[in-house]
Amino acid sequence: METNVWDVRKYVHNLQSYPQIDEIIAGYHQNKLIALPTETVYGLGANAKNEEAVKEIYVAKGRPSDNPLIVHIHDKSQLNDFTQNISQETEILMDAFWPGPISFIVPYKSGFLSDRVTGGLQSVAVRMPSHHVGRAVLQLTNLPIAAPSANISGRPSPTKFEHVKHDLDGRIYGIIQAEDIDEGIESTVIDCTSYPFKIARPGSVTIEMINKVLPNSVINEKLDLEKPIAPGMKYKHYAPSQPVTLIEGGITKQMSLSDNTSKKIAVIGPKSIEPLITEQMTFIPLGRDISDIKGAHHDLYDALRIADQLTNIDEIYISGYERNDDTIALMNRIDKASGHNIKGEDEL
Repeated sequence: METNVWDVRKYVHNLQSYPQIDEIIAGYHQNKLIALPTETVYGLGANAKNEEAVKEIYVAKGRPSDNPLIVHIHDKSQLNDFTQNISQETEILMDAFWPGPISFIVPYKSGFLSDRVTGGLQSVAVRMPSHHVGRAVLQLTNLPIAAPSANISGRPSPTKFEHVKHDLDGRIYGIIQAEDIDEGIESTVIDCTSYPFKIARPGSVTIEMINKVLPNSVINEKLDLEKPIAPGMKYKHYAPSQPVTLIEGGITKQMSLSDNTSKKIAVIGPKSIEPLITEQMTFIPLGRDISDIKGAHHDLYDALRIADQLTNIDEIYISGYERNDDTIALMNRIDKASGHNIKGEDEL
């Protein structure tokens, strides 16, 4: 299959005037797979109403069929078609954070969408993205679009057009090429099927931010990973093909110990540690410094992909961050990328 590429970078704020926009819209209505940008990561989009289109998402990604998909919408009125009994508290949070990087798990009403999007559950995850191009595509197609990350399942999520092309070229109908992604990690997923709500997947919208809008509405309770209600809960995610070791509390010490070995090391960490890099190390920056969490979010998946493409290294080290409310999403992704292969300072 030849994968189409539509470069819309000159039409970000006026997608309707893009000369080939009708081809993109028709592709979605013809139940083709088309990758589109959102503010979090690139998504692999398909008509969520069509059984075969949704099935092809799982096939193209190599994704387990019990791993639910997030349905993307452009207007809250679309919820009436496939959800039911949404609580007043959920509505308050939707109004506060949409459009934006947060997905809500709500009770599912069957009959409109392909039931495949739920992974066999009685709930559905839904999001309204804020990215100019992604949201414009949703408006112009006027379809609910099922869209997991546009990568091979288990690999680092795509934050650049090149990432999508590397993983899915020849496997999908098309890719909408836009500017690089702002956020860099997937949306927060909040389970609103019971109250108080629970975070099913951490993201840039934090518990603190949610509770500021609706006090005490979210509890931080560990969910049952054997019954995944949101993407990213059960299966290995975000990992390069080469082994990754998370270094907690002592990345600079580990780097100094590596001076005494012949191993070639790729080090992913804050740019502030770059002066400590030695000849046998390859440095890949992750934000400006240890306090630059937003920068680390933005850089993480690109850094993992860069490290994965290096052919002359024996190990990948990635710097850990202090675990707190601000870093919970970042460390969630780093933990998964490393397969929980962690070295603390006392092990160095």
